[in-house]
Amino acid sequence: MPDTVDHASSSRRDSSDGASTPVQSRWQRYRELRLTEEELATALLTPVVLFLLAVSFYPIVETIRSSLYTGYIIESRPTTFVGLQNYEQILSNGGFWNSFKVSMIYTFVSVPVELVIGLGIALLLQRAFKGKYFIQAAILFPWALPTVINAKIWAWMFHGQYGVINDVLVRLGILESAYPFLAKPDVALASMIFITIWKTSSFMALILLAGLSGIPDHLYEAARMDGASKWRQFRDITLPLLKPTILVALIFRTLPAFQAFGLPYGLTGGGPGEATTTLVLFDHQLTFTQLAFGRGSAAATLITLMALIISLVYVGTLYEPEVR
Repeated sequence: MPDTVDHASSSRRDSSDGASTPVQSRWQRYRELRLTEEELATALLTPVVLFLLAVSFYPIVETIRSSLYTGYIIESRPTTFVGLQNYEQILSNGGFWNSFKVSMIYTFVSVPVELVIGLGIALLLQRAFKGKYFIQAAILFPWALPTVINAKIWAWMFHGQYGVINDVLVRLGILESAYPFLAKPDVALASMIFITIWKTSSFMALILLAGLSGIPDHLYEAARMDGASKWRQFRDITLPLLKPTILVALIFRTLPAFQAFGLPYGLTGGGPGEATTTLVLFDHQLTFTQLAFGRGSAAATLITLMALIISLVYVGTLYEPEVR
């Protein structure tokens, strides 16, 4: 009987040892690699970097290469190397510079206003009040709405005959008759700026609210004990410590605004005339309407370089690594 018990217990030990052997062997193999933290990080990040190279950098390189050729969508027509000729044609095109002016006005009028409104909303949402989280979710609705759908909604609201905005303004006596907002060049651009401010101010507020939540409360308590006013606290504590977040918010909003496509495409189609034709919409028309793929690639490369310059200006102006 004891022999039977000993045999059973030894069998259980053998089976348990056999079950743990694969786990132990795998662990031993990992330990035998003797990777440092840097080498492990490199091994883990390499697949991600290769994926980004495939989906991001390859299209950029291919666009630059295409900008040096005359491109056709028909494979039977050969492409011809033309060097910088496409760039010369783009830079001498009046439509390109008109779209550049439109994009600059659209970007550097809307983004500062969004920053001010977003900061105000973030300061209000930082306070504790009833229904705070419901309001936080509600203000994100304009930003969450797809841009083209948003453009179509506002196009109907601004409609010269059937638009609700005209109807309200006429009923209030502000206008004597319906006004064609989207048919007037300056008013159409102003309307487009108004719409993007309405849509993206909440996104700016969301980013700034995250930055405000990271500012320690004891700094404000110390300032209040020293007799600092609300304005002094905002100027000397909030703004300096919020500057890195403001930099991120400006980059996140300026680049999409400078490369705006969906809103002008869905709202006015770039009209009236070329009053709301942005750089990316100009490039889209050049590439897919005129089928000038070489010049379209050249325009896309120039737009990317402009966006890169804007980002570098922001970083050089606002980035402060010593801010705590």
